[in-house]
Amino acid sequence: MKPIERKHTNERMSKWVSHGNTLYLTGQTAGGSKTAAADISVQTHEALSRVDALLTEAGSGREKMLSATIFLKNIGDFAAMNAVWDAWVAPGTAPARTTVEARLGADSLLFEISVIAAL
Repeated sequence: MKPIERKHTNERMSKWVSHGNTLYLTGQTAGGSKTAAADISVQTHEALSRVDALLTEAGSGREKMLSATIFLKNIGDFAAMNAVWDAWVAPGTAPARTTVEARLGADSLLFEISVIAAL
């Protein structure tokens, strides 16, 4: 079995960890100074772009997602978030998914996603 690999590691977390043929991504959010002004659609798109970059870096891709956990600051944003999600996920490749309303790490954040994928 392949050894555990960690990338972009600091004292609290790694942006991704692989073990065997499974990849685990830390929670991804929109970033930058404009986040506070961004609506749910913009924040979802930005976070999913970050997921794409990490999946690619690790040798995976969105079509290999096994599971996604989505955290919304306001569950009222569910439909708008799903519009972005549905355009991002290729037909027939949707992972197992859970979406919950949650308090996020910063008041400006509306969306966060954690992904598990195959390599």
